[in-house]
Amino acid sequence: MDIAEVARRSGLPASTLRYYEEKGLIASSGRRGLRRVFAPGVVERLALVALGRAAGFSLDEIAAMFGPDGRLVIDRQLLAAKADDLDRTIRRLAALRDGLRHAAACPAQDHLACPRFRRILATAGRPTSRKRTRPPA
Repeated sequence: MDIAEVARRSGLPASTLRYYEEKGLIASSGRRGLRRVFAPGVVERLALVALGRAAGFSLDEIAAMFGPDGRLVIDRQLLAAKADDLDRTIRRLAALRDGLRHAAACPAQDHLACPRFRRILATAGRPTSRKRTRPPA
């Protein structure tokens, strides 16, 4: 299928497909005139790339999940570490959401006079530690 058909099926612009090809995430199988041609399996591969992006993986990390033969080679430890990162992000965002809801409904005239709001401020001011998602090389 040509690049226009891949773009239509994947919902990605042709420019993104060309960039993904440059990054080694997908590969065209040739050209029909001036247009790149791709195997039908490229749409599934693009879905895997989209899933990786949604999970927070970089394009380089996603590219590393494909072996030289194009088969999926997933580092399960990397997936577990990313899941742990997502858990931390979910907890942080839930606390932020709860703090915003409290601030919106807080009956105190002055938010800074509210003990709960002050605890939220103290928590928000603390630095968060970021664990690496990939073991050092």
